[in-house]
Amino acid sequence: MTIQTVSYISGKHTAVSTLLSFLVFSILSFETLAATTLVIDSWRIDDQAVWQNKILPLFEATHPDISVKFRATPPADYDTQLKSRLNEGSAADLITCRPFDFSLALFQSGYLKDLSDLAGLSNFSPAAKSAWQTDDASATYCVPIAAVIHGFIFNRDVFEELNLEIPQTETEFFAVLERIQTREGLIPLALGVRDRWEAATMGYNNIGPNYWHGETGRLALIDGLQKFTDEQWVAPFRTLATWRKYLGEGYQERSYQDSQKLFVSGRAAVYPAGSWEIAGFNDRADFRLGAFRPPVRKAGDECFISDHVDMAIGLNPASPNQAAAYRFLNWISTSEFASIYANALPGFFPLSNHEIAISDPLAKTFHAWRNDCHSTIRVATQKLSRGTPRLEIELWDAAVEAIAGTSSADELAAGLQKSLANWYLPQK
Repeated sequence: MTIQTVSYISGKHTAVSTLLSFLVFSILSFETLAATTLVIDSWRIDDQAVWQNKILPLFEATHPDISVKFRATPPADYDTQLKSRLNEGSAADLITCRPFDFSLALFQSGYLKDLSDLAGLSNFSPAAKSAWQTDDASATYCVPIAAVIHGFIFNRDVFEELNLEIPQTETEFFAVLERIQTREGLIPLALGVRDRWEAATMGYNNIGPNYWHGETGRLALIDGLQKFTDEQWVAPFRTLATWRKYLGEGYQERSYQDSQKLFVSGRAAVYPAGSWEIAGFNDRADFRLGAFRPPVRKAGDECFISDHVDMAIGLNPASPNQAAAYRFLNWISTSEFASIYANALPGFFPLSNHEIAISDPLAKTFHAWRNDCHSTIRVATQKLSRGTPRLEIELWDAAVEAIAGTSSADELAAGLQKSLANWYLPQK
């Protein structure tokens, strides 16, 4: 009896020890799996929930030892706050990168790591990487994520009601606006100029590539072979001036958000757009949406679209989680990520070389223009905004003045050329 009791107690002790060992091992294993947390700093505040609830959980499912948090700052505050965090040492492991000069300056200051050895970069073309490389392409410091495409979003119900065809040429475009204007209470174009940037981004840089032939003209301006006073750079300002009669009363005080509300309310028929509007308009508009590309100047012309590199992700050299960050950066270079991203955020088009299927009809329309037209980027983005004042900001003001009619197209172009020649050697 005594022996049996001892045996029973010994067996119970062994079982308890085994159970405790298993629990300790499980706890330690769980802690090991969740040992690394990466944080991403970004300005994409509108997309924070999509990243946190749709995109990042898919990475975590195949990388259970890494968790990722998305920390968004309002776009207007992002640049300043990011620099402050980097200076203070409180920036995230991963940094969302704007194209060209802002991120280049961060790299040159030691705030972005050279990622040239990252295997996943082989999935991107030289053009896709160029927005996040040094001028001589010797270092790549961010992994390209997405581009956005410019064009026009329209109210299909209005077009059907007025028996309007999608315009292919500028003549057809203005004929459509004239017809819309006959409908009482309906504004043809939902655009305001209070925030300034919209006039250049959705105006000048939207229609302009069809005048200066996309990359041909943009690169010629950078190389000093063309000037803003050349006709192909002046003419878009003249065209913007003709938009004025179609914008409705009070457009001067209409903000970017006001223009969005005007369109989704059904009180405006056409919205000069970037593809980043797609998800928001899908959610808010109670009418059918369509899109058309910037009309060519005359029938038979080749078409050009602003297919602008928008966003990438880089690595903070001060991050204590370098290995985990490399794994994440390689993941965002995969076809899996490209497909997830394109469909979770319709209107943001991956820059990798992978073939992807896009499900959103409006996003598919924008994306298809890449097959028909030549792509270019916004004209002031690369090299030309390094001076003071920045060309990008000067273009905002010039586009506003063109629309408002406060200066002629020739005067605006001459002013831009003079300012650029003051500091940019190829234009002197």
